[in-house]
Amino acid sequence: MADESFDNQWYVIHTYSGYENSVKTNLESRIETMGMTDYIFRVVVPEREVTVNENGETKVVKENDFPGYVLVEMVMTDEAWYVVRNTPGVTGFLGSHGGGSKPTSLLPEEVDEMLARVEDTERDVVDHIDAEVGDVVNVTSGSFEGMEGTITSIDNDKQEVTVLVNFLGRETPTEISFADVKPVN
Repeated sequence: MADESFDNQWYVIHTYSGYENSVKTNLESRIETMGMTDYIFRVVVPEREVTVNENGETKVVKENDFPGYVLVEMVMTDEAWYVVRNTPGVTGFLGSHGGGSKPTSLLPEEVDEMLARVEDTERDVVDHIDAEVGDVVNVTSGSFEGMEGTITSIDNDKQEVTVLVNFLGRETPTEISFADVKPVN
């Protein structure tokens, strides 16, 4: 048997954007049916409920700040790695260098920050933004708080901007609520 770490740690898996919840459901089912409950503990889609003003109506919607990513707490054994990466909709692990190499786990402070973001469920309603595509904004709340990024698109219906930020060493487009960004002067 290969040298394996038997500590549970958090990893980020890539999925097709928009399929995060189906990947979570598929993986949770596979954990049970393949007897992996001692190795794979939690699967979390980093989303939360937010209040938005849409067409003059206030609604509570689920918002995913990390499209295409799902968090999984697991012990990185060969078997657990196989179950996760062969789950329908999973395209790979973040931090895996290919060629069968095991991925790098998240740092504890990264996990704490992401899980706190998921648990933070209320936010002020902001229905406009004083910025344009190409403008640089500062992220004022959430997992990317304190980071700057460039707006690549604006969705007034969802009250969101897509911002290109540096996430775990990679430029990643992420949707952020108008309430969580401030234009940089």
